[in-house]
Amino acid sequence: MANIAVQRIKREFKEVLKSEETSKNQIKVDLVDENFTELKGEIAGPPDTPYEGGRYQLEIKIPETYPFNPPKVRFITKIWHPNISSVTGAICLDILKDQWAAAMTLRTVLLSLQALLAAAEPDDPQDAVVANQYKQNPDMFKQTAKLWSHVYAGAPVSSLEYTFKIDKLCAMGFEKNAVIVALSSKSWDVETATELLLSN
Repeated sequence: MANIAVQRIKREFKEVLKSEETSKNQIKVDLVDENFTELKGEIAGPPDTPYEGGRYQLEIKIPETYPFNPPKVRFITKIWHPNISSVTGAICLDILKDQWAAAMTLRTVLLSLQALLAAAEPDDPQDAVVANQYKQNPDMFKQTAKLWSHVYAGAPVSSLEYTFKIDKLCAMGFEKNAVIVALSSKSWDVETATELLLSN
């Protein structure tokens, strides 16, 4: 890795560790390897959102060309959000693409991702199924996002009705993650979710 990138990321790594703002917002960062090319981030779900109480792990890869190009960031923790792929964890956020500026830092990236959880952009989605549910049925979206937060990010339990439907399909022998994806994408309709599971 280029020396400029290493020096810069070391400084930004320390900035996140020492920042009152990041500790207040429950944002953390850890080294994955000693040469600062890969980091692991963690953000807390913001208050008054379906993600509240959840802890979300992030994979952060620092390119050779940093800070002139943005870090490559994806969610490791599964999440139900219009701007984050429910399958791969890929993120649709302008500052991680064409709106990146060399003056931005690891701290601003992590704070921006946390802000994205509180303010989705459904008209610029990464996950069309989630964005469609967000626009067409906001209550179902909130319940689904809360359930994913509970199952994957350790948030408090949410809808008992949804949990019952998951248990029902798991009892039929389907794998839990596949059941959650099928029910979430089929508006929690057990029949169409079962058809989807059987067709895979």
